[in-house]
Amino acid sequence: MTAIVQRGYGAPEQVLRMVRVAVPEAGDDDVLVRVRATSVNTPDWLVTAGVPGILRLAAGLRRPNLQVRGSDLAGVVAAVGANVTDLRPGDEVFGSLWTGSLGTGHGTFAEYTVVPAAQVIPKPARLSWEEAGAAVMSGLTALLASRDVGQVGPGTRVLVNGASGGVGTFAVQFARALGAHVTGVCGPRNVELVRSLGAERVIDYTKEDFTRETGRYDLVLDNVLNHPPKVTARALVPGGIYIPNSIGSPTGLLGSFPRIARARLMSRRGAVDVRAVQCVVNRENLAALAAFLVSGDVRVVIDRTYPLAEAAAAVAHMMTHRARGQIVIAG
Repeated sequence: MTAIVQRGYGAPEQVLRMVRVAVPEAGDDDVLVRVRATSVNTPDWLVTAGVPGILRLAAGLRRPNLQVRGSDLAGVVAAVGANVTDLRPGDEVFGSLWTGSLGTGHGTFAEYTVVPAAQVIPKPARLSWEEAGAAVMSGLTALLASRDVGQVGPGTRVLVNGASGGVGTFAVQFARALGAHVTGVCGPRNVELVRSLGAERVIDYTKEDFTRETGRYDLVLDNVLNHPPKVTARALVPGGIYIPNSIGSPTGLLGSFPRIARARLMSRRGAVDVRAVQCVVNRENLAALAAFLVSGDVRVVIDRTYPLAEAAAAVAHMMTHRARGQIVIAG
């Protein structure tokens, strides 16, 4: 089969190559899937570039241990493991390989991949391959951040920093669907997009600084981390929740991990309620995500779709940090 293989760290066009590799075999609890669509997510470009340097301790020192990038997928089941009884060849599914680890498993920038059966569900007919293949990591992160970690409900005042990106476009919609009053922060060219997703107020960060608004929001979901945590916390009401969902600048050995550490220290001292969100891929969460998508309350915003042969260009586009919503790779 054809796959995009990463041989080292660096610019996508230099380290990502299309090659022929063997089709992986499904384990007893896995399914082999013919990938019809996948997407580029933050872990993909970070591991491609190998930044920040400390990330290589988990991903691989000289080159990534997992040499095929990609985690989200939508496709057709080609084979099932011995213990899989509720899926069969020919079923259309979507889900993700993501387990939180950068160094194990298979990848989805390929014609075929192997995924645990517990991490896929039937693809709703209403969703296109591209929509389903781009929904999972960003969609589940936004859903869990809003519904579970941020405890968003009717009347909650939510600010989404980085509202036009992958997680941000979902987060604005989930918060609105849950009854919140949503403010989105983005650049000038994305103001109308964010407003169309349900934000009652949109802040153009080139004209206005949300951190100067003292005590205004119950929840700040920060997908950019472009301000020190103590500065961002000014925007929260007493008892408000701050979710830093970014590594900020990835340069250097540590990137912005010290900034995240300071946020957690603030939380331990009781200065602000800082909480983390993790993308947990299981059938229950996938079903909840699918229900929002099928209902029409939430839609997948797709910036651009690339063929598999142009996966390096897709990752390079992600690295510009200017994508509106999701970047799709369709096989």
